[in-house]
Amino acid sequence: MQKITPFLWYDGKAEEAANFYTSIFKNSKVLNVARYGDAGPGPKGSVMLVTFELDGQRFMALNGGPEYTFSPAISLFVDCETQAEVDELWEKLSAGGSEVQCGWLKDKFGVSWQIIPRALMELMGDKDPAKSQRVFKAMLQMTKIDVEGLKRAYRGSENRGE
Repeated sequence: MQKITPFLWYDGKAEEAANFYTSIFKNSKVLNVARYGDAGPGPKGSVMLVTFELDGQRFMALNGGPEYTFSPAISLFVDCETQAEVDELWEKLSAGGSEVQCGWLKDKFGVSWQIIPRALMELMGDKDPAKSQRVFKAMLQMTKIDVEGLKRAYRGSENRGE
C-alpha cells in the first residue's frame, strides 16, 4: 500500500463515485468494497468503504454520512499530456457537476478537480517574466484550459489574431 492515500467522505455514494472515476481513467479499478456489519453505524450489508485505483493512485471512499461535504480547498490535480486528454476528462468529470475557472471543475459528487495540461506549467515556468505573465493572464480568462490560447499568449499574439 502507498504511504499516503487520499480518503474521501461521501454521503451514501462512495461506490457510485468509485465506479464513475474508474470508468474515466485508464489503468483504474475498484480493489475492494467493505460493507457494514451488525455493529453499524450504517445498515447491515450497505457499502461502508471502497478502495480503488485511478491510474495507479490508490484512493479510499467512505460512506460516512451527511456531516461533511467536499470543498475546493482540496482538489485532485490531473496532469494532462494533450489538449485531447484535457477535453475528454473535462467533459466526463464535469457532467452533472459544474465548470469553475482556470481548469477547475466540480464533479457531480462535489469533488473539485484541476484538469491541467502540462503545457500550462511549462509556459508559466518560462524564465522570461513577460511571457509567463501573459500565459498566467490568459489562463485566468479560461474555464477549461486551451493550450493553443496559452501558446498565443506566450508568443504575445493573443490580441493580434495570430
